[in-house]
Amino acid sequence: MTALQQHSSGDGRPAGGIFRRKRWLPLAIILAAVAVGLAFDLDGYLTFETLRSHRLAFTDFVRAHGVLAVVAFIVVYSSATALSFPGATLLTVAGGFLFGGLLGTLWAVIGATCGAIAIFLAARSAIGDLLEARAGPFLQRMEAGFQENALNYMLFLRLVPVFPFVIVNLVPAFLGVSLRDYALATFVGIIPGAFVYASLGAGLGSFFDANEVPSLRGVLTPEILVAFTGLALLSLLPIALRRYRRRRSSNTL
Repeated sequence: MTALQQHSSGDGRPAGGIFRRKRWLPLAIILAAVAVGLAFDLDGYLTFETLRSHRLAFTDFVRAHGVLAVVAFIVVYSSATALSFPGATLLTVAGGFLFGGLLGTLWAVIGATCGAIAIFLAARSAIGDLLEARAGPFLQRMEAGFQENALNYMLFLRLVPVFPFVIVNLVPAFLGVSLRDYALATFVGIIPGAFVYASLGAGLGSFFDANEVPSLRGVLTPEILVAFTGLALLSLLPIALRRYRRRRSSNTL
């Protein structure tokens, strides 16, 4: 009998149940916050109209409180990512509008990475072990592949914009991806997309002056999508080379 099993609560119930319940607490808090956000339609405030209406207030705040404005933006972006609010793309545009293309990209990437790490840790602590214990052969093969080439697979998923961000945040938590590989791949992999949207935001003032609203869908042109796909395929090149060398070495034996 382990020490954890020997220890019990004051009413005679094993303390292990308490620890298991505590593991669900971070995920429960996030889900509760999501419910509150949806109930009050908080994501409805993340619109171009909000930026246009409060344009002077936002820009004045950034000029008057530089560091505080950056911290506030990163906190808001992290929270939106952790809660899987659909307005993260518009936040990236807002980052470019408030801080410029390059700095807007940097603050957005930091915020998105922090938020993604939060939901990753919450999901892994809550149900990662349970899913692993009940995983079938297919999921076990996926887990083995991710553990062996986690960084490359994660880069691929982050670079290809067709995969929903929230899904890519959660799935690696169940497939044995280390926090280091997850965080690094997230930070690096979302830079190209963030730069595209932040660059749009850097020129947002001209749209507002012309009383126009840019199209987020129009930003991802076929040329940009091809470039993203090329980068994603390059991230898989080390895996392909590794498998080729294994086959070659096995054929020579």
